Amino acid sequence: MAAVDLSQFTDLPDTSAMGIVDAMVAEHERILQEADRLEQMSLAFMVEGSFDAEEYRQVIRFVREYSDAAHHCKEEDVLYDYMLKHLGRVAENLIQHGMLVEHDLGRNAVRNLDAAVSAFEQNPEADSKLEIISWGMEYVHLIRRHVEKENTVVYPFARRALGDDVLDELTLQAREYVPQV
Repeated sequence: MAAVDLSQFTDLPDTSAMGIVDAMVAEHERILQEADRLEQMSLAFMVEGSFDAEEYRQVIRFVREYSDAAHHCKEEDVLYDYMLKHLGRVAENLIQHGMLVEHDLGRNAVRNLDAAVSAFEQNPEADSKLEIISWGMEYVHLIRRHVEKENTVVYPFARRALGDDVLDELTLQAREYVPQV
């Protein structure tokens, strides 16, 4: 595994002075911008037939390296890990049977989108085009629902259940987190 170079991505939020929850919410905003971009690319591909494999690969790279390695893995290794160890069944149900499952579903959608882009490059047929649009939109819809749940359920639960001292400690851990791919 190697450390992710986040400098390749534009318009990332400056979360250096934010607590862990506020930082995660700010990161969500940037992730949703990329989901909007993927939706627009899918629409243009469907309607106009415009396809740029490199642009799709840029989105895939962003999702894998920023959304997943820098955001989801940090969430899993820092915030969710603590919640699972200290907040009992409610956290277990919410995180293990909800959020972590959705993280894996997102990884699967991106893996399939990547494969579909490669397949279309090799053989630009309608079925490959459909796969690109389908997997792209699978990810878009999934991440939008996921962000909504985290912002309105998971993070408020964490704020209520964890004291300021714990959140401060988790913030320090999150700031030191080095994303890996």
